[in-house]
Amino acid sequence: MTVDFSIGSHSSPPSLEFEAFHQAQAAVERLTEIYGRNTAFIRAAFQDVVNGRDLPGPVRAYYPAIRIRVDTYDLIDSRLSFGHVAEPGIYQTTVTQPTLFRDYYLEQIGLLIQNHGVAVEVGESDSPIPLHFAFPEGAYVEGERLSGMRRPLRDLFDVPDLAVTDDAIVNGSWHGRDGEPRPLAPFTAPRVDYSLHRLQHYTATAPSYFQNFVLFTNYQFYVDEFCARARALMAEGGGDYDALVEPGNRMTHRGETAAAPPAGGVRLPQMPAYHLVRSNHSGITLVNIGVGPSNAKTITDHIAVLRPHAWLMLGHCAGLRDSQRLGDYVLAHGYVREDHVLDDDLPTWVPVPPLAEVQVALEQAVEEVAGLSGWELKRIMRTGTVASIDNRNWELRDHTELVQRFTQSRAIALDMESATIAANGFRFRVPYGTLLCVSDKPLHGELKLPGMASAFYRDQVNQHLEIGIRALERLRDMPPERLHSRKLRTFMETAFQ
Repeated sequence: MTVDFSIGSHSSPPSLEFEAFHQAQAAVERLTEIYGRNTAFIRAAFQDVVNGRDLPGPVRAYYPAIRIRVDTYDLIDSRLSFGHVAEPGIYQTTVTQPTLFRDYYLEQIGLLIQNHGVAVEVGESDSPIPLHFAFPEGAYVEGERLSGMRRPLRDLFDVPDLAVTDDAIVNGSWHGRDGEPRPLAPFTAPRVDYSLHRLQHYTATAPSYFQNFVLFTNYQFYVDEFCARARALMAEGGGDYDALVEPGNRMTHRGETAAAPPAGGVRLPQMPAYHLVRSNHSGITLVNIGVGPSNAKTITDHIAVLRPHAWLMLGHCAGLRDSQRLGDYVLAHGYVREDHVLDDDLPTWVPVPPLAEVQVALEQAVEEVAGLSGWELKRIMRTGTVASIDNRNWELRDHTELVQRFTQSRAIALDMESATIAANGFRFRVPYGTLLCVSDKPLHGELKLPGMASAFYRDQVNQHLEIGIRALERLRDMPPERLHSRKLRTFMETAFQ
């Protein structure tokens, strides 16, 4: 919702016209300057209100924007799936947090200039910056100081507007008004800001610590093993990694021993994140998403705005074939989507295909870590369809129809999150993959007894996590044109990755 400025005067910083730039670095510096000036203006007015000063009227400042005008169908090098527009026209996107996204904007703007041979224009948009999104990362507003305010904040400042905080662009449902520029990026600035704030809330780590290669899991065992490895790595010198960041933004640098947790322990958020930091955000982030497709959708909705290069699901599953054994791996090459959380955004008739680059990286990682190859690899890993369901207790109802659908789909494993993570990867153009570990076989009466469960997790988690890390490191070494292939993009795509 935005303030109605028609009912009185308002104050804004002096307006800025669009300016042309032929160098990406200069364009990003201008974006940073505009964003810094405009957010500082809002924060200063807010501080006046907190201090008891009456403002004469509403306060508003605008997001910066990038714009490009292309007037030719000249062919460009389209081997890279992004960095160019589809046809002549005017394209524009609003921008937030240009310091956080500096490397991303440098790359995207540089490719536009290189591919089209025209300048990009930087200026102010007509999209207001909500008060909630004008504060820097880590800022804290004392709630008690707001309780005695004489006027509601919504009378004086713009607040988040859900009408412009949506996924219309990535969902392919965006329809512009006559004369309105076409989207240049997959997300608007308000949509990005919304997710940046939610990431801090759900993971208890700052968005700036998220890395471009992400592992999702739903078991604390994987978190414990990841942290143990990362802490040991830091104590030994870090290797290629610079730091470990844990919930609460607790940081262990290379060459340091991890500090003991604070007295009383750490209160973990809903989906805690752990970051093995490397230069240029090329390290690995692990998120414990908990159980269920709703959590899987929520966290991937928000991480997607950071434009990661790949994400993988490492979890446990129910084996559906009698020939499977507890501890076997399942490499998903297709998904049956019984999760339902994405039905309105990505209809179930849309196929979610396997990505060759990710599949090969995962299979090679299994070979390397398990020491098996070829025919012997089939002893511990099967490639097939994974079904994801939103009812964890499906066994407690008449499941005849459900089992029939599993049979018809040729599914070999069942879980609650993998199809959601893959489908959202497809939707957001983020390369995705799934490697699961068979932890029980309910259709065949094989359930883990307490002692068996402890032994299973102790033996399998270490190897499974090592495989996921090795696979991401292989993907990191790939050229961008291989990893970000065109099969995730449609015929009318935004230029930005």
